[in-house]
Amino acid sequence: MDATAKTLPTIRQLPPNLINQIAAGEVIERPASVVKELLENSVDAGATRIEVSIVGGGTEMIRISDNGCGMTAEQLPLALASHATSKLPTDEDLFHVSTLGFRGEALASIGSVSQLTIRSRTDGETAGSEIRVRGGVIDPPQPCGCPVGTVMEVRNLFFNTPVRHRFLKTAQTEKGHIVEAFTRIALANSHIHFVLNNNDKPLYDLPVTERWNERIAAFFGGEIADALIPINSDDSQIHVQGYVCDPSVSRGNSRMQYLFLNSRHIRDRSLQHALGEAYRGLLMVGRHPVCFLRMSMPPELIDVNVHPTKLEVRFTDGGRVYSRLLQTLRHHFLTTDMTQRVGPAPVAEDADLTPAPRSELGMPVRAEQAHRQSVIEWARTGNSPSDVFVSPARGDDSSGGSAMAPAPDAATRSIPSFGSVPSFQPFPGGGPPSLPHQTAPTPSSDSSSDENVAPWDGPQAASPEQSGVDHPAVCHLGFQVHNRYLVTQDEKGMVVIDQHALHERVLYERVKTKVLESGQSLESQGLLVPEPVSMTPAERTAVLDHQETLAQIGMEIAEFGGDTIVIRSYPAMLKNKPPADMLRTLMESVLGGGEKPEPIELLNHLLSTIACKAAVKAGDPLRPEEIQALLEQRDLYNDTHHCPHGRPTALFFSRDELDRMFGRLGPRARSSK
Repeated sequence: MDATAKTLPTIRQLPPNLINQIAAGEVIERPASVVKELLENSVDAGATRIEVSIVGGGTEMIRISDNGCGMTAEQLPLALASHATSKLPTDEDLFHVSTLGFRGEALASIGSVSQLTIRSRTDGETAGSEIRVRGGVIDPPQPCGCPVGTVMEVRNLFFNTPVRHRFLKTAQTEKGHIVEAFTRIALANSHIHFVLNNNDKPLYDLPVTERWNERIAAFFGGEIADALIPINSDDSQIHVQGYVCDPSVSRGNSRMQYLFLNSRHIRDRSLQHALGEAYRGLLMVGRHPVCFLRMSMPPELIDVNVHPTKLEVRFTDGGRVYSRLLQTLRHHFLTTDMTQRVGPAPVAEDADLTPAPRSELGMPVRAEQAHRQSVIEWARTGNSPSDVFVSPARGDDSSGGSAMAPAPDAATRSIPSFGSVPSFQPFPGGGPPSLPHQTAPTPSSDSSSDENVAPWDGPQAASPEQSGVDHPAVCHLGFQVHNRYLVTQDEKGMVVIDQHALHERVLYERVKTKVLESGQSLESQGLLVPEPVSMTPAERTAVLDHQETLAQIGMEIAEFGGDTIVIRSYPAMLKNKPPADMLRTLMESVLGGGEKPEPIELLNHLLSTIACKAAVKAGDPLRPEEIQALLEQRDLYNDTHHCPHGRPTALFFSRDELDRMFGRLGPRARSSK
């Protein structure tokens, strides 16, 4: 007989206990996995109160008790069998899963690597039953006394798998993972009373609540709770509800993005990408949004049988889910004032200093459309409507009336008067376009010379009385300080604006509307002599791969030979920037991103870069007409509270906060008014 045939391996059936230990390697990674699986069982059992107790980071003891439906003595041995579950009555139910658990692996896996004790009692029984498992060896069930529900007690986790036990971290680290698993389940089920104890000391006691933001605040504190923006959208099949945080509250990673699908915590890259796209231009590079979103849809539209941990799901129509989340968030952002606030929420201590009305978000609501248009009309014509112009000579410092800008008082201030300023076009392409949701006001009759006013190619030299510290440039809407900030006011308080950030956002919205929404290209200037640019092979390849995208922003590129390309045309709004340097700047994201960007992402980056380079800079003195035109356009575009790179364009100081800082609140302040 051939010697090779004697050494052939023999196929054999693995024993059940070894199968369970192998499965435990996938399902039970650490003590937090045990807590997650047992909590899901308690939720599926219909419990209204669940208590978790851990000792030694969960490696010594994990006890979870609930008041759910319980199990009979006959069911206990079957519950510990591999792939035994009550959550799939029929085979077809695998494609309509409505429970958190369904695989029937958790208890068998836990029992194979620990010392597990289960006590349970159903509502119709006078006594409970107890069953013990030691490293996969199951003892017969015994009667015991216990309340209705189930108590799962896991001790000495991984006692018989020393390799897995050595990979566990410190008790403090493992406790942190358990708290995170507990947080995910408790957040998704605010209708259940949850308790978490660590080493016999209470960590969380979360009563039932109908207000989800209260449970969020219990876990993450006031900073997160005060920045929550409510989200609610329903298209009959996909329902999105919950909260996202104001861009002023963000994190350096995506761990604070809690997505729940049919009460199940999930991780989905496409949904995280939709979040990032919704916050595009609202967050700095490298920052991630914070969100708590609950999505619900029919079970037949999703597949949860993807991974043993059940964190990943697949959607029947992933594009529809992506679009629903993205459109919902963008709609709420466009209808919410996200101007950065300074100081705490105003507190009404004086009867005549009532705080500004605040929405559920904790933010003042944007002024009404009609009022805003009247202010813009006033800025263009110089005619002051009575409802927005309040003279300081009246001395009514506690009036609740709107005041966009104080009237110049010749007796006390030396400010030039601009009774009627012609319509000024500070941005390439003329005045602001009419947006879909509003109509630009008609210029006054004394502005007939509009067409003779050249577009603003850069800051103009300001006269000493306009640019000096003692004599800042002033217009009807505000004034410039330190040649970098604009100070103005609205009906609720004072606003300090970063002129570069605001101008950058305005330019970005203009070019984005033209290129992305209208499908046009930016105005370009053909170069009399094409400019050659020497590049590395990687840079040259990247530029040629994106010729069409570059053409949309007005930059025409052609091959020249070797590692050289030539620039034939250049965006007109960047005529003062060297074409070669600008091209390299635009290509940095292509080579530095690590992955080839999508065309729309690259185009967005190019447009934001162009807007940044073309905008006025900090230190550029502005004329009164330029200040006025820039402040006018702040209310004509979306997302002007942040620049395209995520920096805030303005800081808002409420009148109540200013009064508090100057000590004008309280009985003593009232008596000294």
